[in-house]
Amino acid sequence: MALSRLGYVSIIFASSIVVLLYFSVQSSPRFEFLVSTHDVASGSSEMNIQADKFTPEILLSAPRRSSAVPDHSGKLAVYTVSTYSFESHAKTSEIRVLDITSGQSILITNDKTASEPNWLGDTNKLLWLKEGENGHTELVQGHVDKIGDTHVAGTLSGSVSNVKLQSLGPAKIAIGFTGKACPNGTLYNKEDEPKSYTTARLYDRTMVRHWDEYETPRKNAIWYGVLEEQNGRWTLQSSWNALKGTGLESPIPTFGGKDHFDLSFSGLVFVAKDPVLNPAFNTKCNFYHLPVSSFFQAPISKPQKLELEALQGAASSPVFSPDGESAAFLQMEQNGYESDKNRIVHVPSLAAMQENSESSAIAKVVTIEEQDTAWDRSPSSVGFSPDGKLLLLVVEDQGDDVLFKIDLAASLDGTAQHSHALTGPGTISDVQPLRTGSNELFISSTNLVDNSVYTIVDPAQPSGARMVSSNSRNGASFGLSSEQVSDIWFKGAGAYQVHALVIKPSNFSEDQTYPLAYMIHGGPQSAWTRSWSTRWNPAVFAEQGYIVICPNPTGSTGYGQAFVDAITESWGGLPYEDLVNGFEYIREHLPYVDTDRAVALGASYGGYMMNWFQGHPLGRAFKALVCHDGVFSMTNQISSDEQYFPNHDLGGPYWKNRATWEKWSPARFTGNWSTPMLVIHNELDYRLPMSEGLAMFNVLQEREIESRFLTFSDENHWGKAIS
Repeated sequence: MALSRLGYVSIIFASSIVVLLYFSVQSSPRFEFLVSTHDVASGSSEMNIQADKFTPEILLSAPRRSSAVPDHSGKLAVYTVSTYSFESHAKTSEIRVLDITSGQSILITNDKTASEPNWLGDTNKLLWLKEGENGHTELVQGHVDKIGDTHVAGTLSGSVSNVKLQSLGPAKIAIGFTGKACPNGTLYNKEDEPKSYTTARLYDRTMVRHWDEYETPRKNAIWYGVLEEQNGRWTLQSSWNALKGTGLESPIPTFGGKDHFDLSFSGLVFVAKDPVLNPAFNTKCNFYHLPVSSFFQAPISKPQKLELEALQGAASSPVFSPDGESAAFLQMEQNGYESDKNRIVHVPSLAAMQENSESSAIAKVVTIEEQDTAWDRSPSSVGFSPDGKLLLLVVEDQGDDVLFKIDLAASLDGTAQHSHALTGPGTISDVQPLRTGSNELFISSTNLVDNSVYTIVDPAQPSGARMVSSNSRNGASFGLSSEQVSDIWFKGAGAYQVHALVIKPSNFSEDQTYPLAYMIHGGPQSAWTRSWSTRWNPAVFAEQGYIVICPNPTGSTGYGQAFVDAITESWGGLPYEDLVNGFEYIREHLPYVDTDRAVALGASYGGYMMNWFQGHPLGRAFKALVCHDGVFSMTNQISSDEQYFPNHDLGGPYWKNRATWEKWSPARFTGNWSTPMLVIHNELDYRLPMSEGLAMFNVLQEREIESRFLTFSDENHWGKAIS
C-alpha cells in the first residue's frame, strides 16, 4: 500500500534469499567479512567494515548514520550512528560530531538511549534527548569541547521526539517537540496508566486500528517552550501543548514527524487533518498558523486555519521563511487520493493571514513550467534558501530524489517558474543550511551502494558540489561500486517507455550468465529509486549472484502525474502488461541474464503482483515467487484501515463499484496457481491483515504447490518489530 520508503530492519531478507538460492542458483559462493576497530573517542567518520561480499549480515550490522546538522560556523556537523551486533544481539548508539574539513569525527556520547542531537544556538553546545526513569524524557546538554561534561536541562513527563530549536535572542532558545497527549492535554506516559481490569475496546467510529496499532483516545500534539542559559547551563523553563483544546492532531499519524510542523521566533505552523471528517475516508488537511507572543506562556489564541478551496487533499512540509514572516507548504488537490500531485503553496504574509480570512488573498499556488507546459513532478518537501530568495524542492525524478530550486520573487510577480536541479543521482534525506550568513547547503543522502553521504552544494554553482563524507567510502566498505548500477528503458503497454534500475553482482563478467531477480515495488504509487534500504536492498540480492532488475511500471512515481494516475482501476492491467514487456525485453536484449533461472518477489502491492503473476501466464516464467504482506482478496481490503485508498484506486466503495474490485482480485485466478512460493505475512500487519497470507498458503498447500509460510508475531507491514 502507498507509503513512504522506510528503512526498517527485518530478517525477511535472509529468509527470501535462502528460498531464492534454493530454486534458482545452482551453486552459491562463500562470503566472509572483516570488521576492524578504532579508537571510539575519535577517528574517521566512515565505517570500519571491509566486506569481501555484501551479505544480509553485513547489511544489518553495518553502522547506520543519520542525517547530519551543521553548526553555525559550518565547520562541524552532528549526527547519530547505530550498530547492531549479531554476537550480542544488541544495538549500540552514538552521537558523534564530524569535522567537515578533515573528515574526522569525535564521540560525544555512547548512551544507547540518547537521540536527536541539536546545536544550542551559535555555540559548541549540544542538546539531545535521553530516556529517563519511569517513562520520562530528559533534555541533556553536552559540549563538543568538554566531552562528558553534561547536565540535564529539563525533564519531560513522557516520551517526546521531533525536537526543533529556534533562537529568541541572547540566552534564550525556543524549543518545539511532539508527543502523545492525553484527552486532557497532558503529555501521555504509559507508566502512569492505571491498571485495567478488562481487555475490551469499544469504538463508535472507524479507524479501529491503523497500520500496526489500535486507535486510542491519545493523539499526537506539538509542544513549545523556552530554554534559558545561566552561567553556561541551559534550563527548560516551561512547555505548553500548542494544540490543547483545538481538536487537532499533528503530526498526522502514522508517518508525520518534523515534516508536519515548523518553529520560528514568531510561533508555529503545522498541518493537520480536517477534524470534522473521518480520517479513514478522507485525506483532507489544513494549514495552520499559531502566533506565539511569549514562549513562556500558554497560547492566548487558537491556531488560524488557511483553507484553500482549490486544494482539498493531504498537506505536508509547512515551513517558515528565514525571517519568520511568510511560509510555504505542500497540498494535494483531491480529497481521498493520497498520491495526488503536491502543489506548492506560498503564504507571503502570515500577519495578513491573521487579519484576512480570504485564502485567495493571502496564499498563492506556485506555478512551475517545463518547456512551456506545466511541470508534472510532485515535490515531497519544500523549504527556503537561507537568504529566503529561493524555494528548495525535493522531487522524485526518474529514479532519483533530486533537489530543485525556483526563484521566489519571480513567482510572486506571477512569472511562470522553471525548475533547476541542484543535485544528481541518489536520494536526499535532509537539507540544512551549511552556516550562518551563507546560501550553501549541507545535504544528507543515500544511494544504492552507500548508506550515507554528506555533500555541500552552492545553489548558485551546483556543478561545484563537493562530497564531505561517505560512510562506506562510496560502497567500497561493502564491496560495492556505483559501476554495478545501470538503467534500462523498455516499451510499456501503451505509447510510453518504462524505466528500470539494474544492479549487477560486484564480480560481474560479460561472458557469464546470471539468474534474474525481478523485484516489484510496493505502493503501488511508489518507485524504485537510487536509495539505500535495510528492507528490500537490491544489492544484497545481486551479491548472491543475481542480476537484479527493479522496474517502475504504470503507477510509479517520478515519471509525471499522468503515469501515476493511470493505475487507477487498473491494478492488474497496465502495470502487469508493462512487467510482461519488461521480462521480454530482458530475455531479448540482456544476454547475460538467464531468464530460465528467474525469480520474482515483492511486498505490499509488489506482493499483490506476485499473486497476480501466479494466476496469469507470466507466473510460469519464474522458478519461484516471494510474496511479503501482499493482497490475496481485493474484497478483503474493506478490513484495512485507510479506506480512502481502495475507494480511490478501485473507483469507489465496494458496493458502488463491485465489478472493478472483483476484476482485479488475485483470488479469482487461484485455479491457475502452480509456481513454488514463499509467503511472508506478519501478525501485526493491520494494513493487510494476516488472513491474506494464510489464504495464499492454504491455496498453495491444497493445490500441492511447493510452498512455505513465514510469519513474525511482533512485526508489522514493513517487517518492523514492535516493542
